[in-house]
Amino acid sequence: MKKTLIYFLMIASAGFSCQQRGTEDSESLTETSKSETAAGKFGADINDSGVVTLAELVAELESKDEFSGKVVGEIKEVCSKKGCWMTIDLPNGQSMRVTFKDYGFFVPLNSSGYPVVIEGIATKKVTDVETLRHYAEDAGKSKEEIEKITESKNEYAFEAVGVIIKENA
Repeated sequence: MKKTLIYFLMIASAGFSCQQRGTEDSESLTETSKSETAAGKFGADINDSGVVTLAELVAELESKDEFSGKVVGEIKEVCSKKGCWMTIDLPNGQSMRVTFKDYGFFVPLNSSGYPVVIEGIATKKVTDVETLRHYAEDAGKSKEEIEKITESKNEYAFEAVGVIIKENA
């Protein structure tokens, strides 16, 4: 229980900090032109050796509290304000929110659809309504869509120390 609470607080504080940064950051973080690539390395200098599939990640989280390692996938959605989180669709029909350790780096706003390698720690957790609404706002959802969020959600979370966004194939 204590471990779950600690993870929840870590993820929640990372999510809320996306909104709490000063305007000087948001002014300097403009969206990359659509003609420019989002590919590159972000955060810790990682490589793509020893990666597991998303199916292997989900299977491990079904039997353990957490997964530590590298995963390969495709970026589904990115925080539209700063690139302070992204989501990846999982083979079980759910999605996994990826945040970045200590809010230490961002990914390009135009990186949706790009293949990605992430390294860090994945867990299963319950995300409260307030945090889900915050994420929906960051994603640019309408007020009506945000107000429809009325229940907590069991979901997968990944705190990445490093990210490699590969060229969009």
